[in-house]
Amino acid sequence: MAQAKKLTHLDERGAARMVDVAEKAATVREASAECVVRMADETLRAVREGTSKGDALQVARVAGIMAAKRTPELIPLCHPLPISSVTVDFDYMPGGVRILARVRVTAQTGVEMEALTAAAVAGLTLIDMTKSVERGVSLESVRLLEKSGGRSGTWKRKE
Repeated sequence: MAQAKKLTHLDERGAARMVDVAEKAATVREASAECVVRMADETLRAVREGTSKGDALQVARVAGIMAAKRTPELIPLCHPLPISSVTVDFDYMPGGVRILARVRVTAQTGVEMEALTAAAVAGLTLIDMTKSVERGVSLESVRLLEKSGGRSGTWKRKE
């Protein structure tokens, strides 16, 4: 039987701890994450035409970028990181909008949580921007797609 991996944010007694990355090398690390904002066709049309509360996607983009930079304030054990870049992109799809966030850093730990936070907050912002048109807009499938760099190398989600 394969040895089970341990939760790195818990010490040997099970107490929460920030992972010590002092001995790790600073390398280029990247992560991408996505989420889907589900909405009715009428709401999607309002987003495309900018008739909800202005350009909803631009507001959501800025919110996602800001959220990535503030991840350690939101997720208790995340390290503050000198983020090099954050991009938040949108794809229209039947029944909603797919949000893709990419984050890059040169540091001793990865940016998976920053990418996930950027995608989720951009999605929540899009919900806020469209709630006057539709109350039932929902956020789905917040998930990591890929990460690279560091000792564990590259990981990609398999469909």
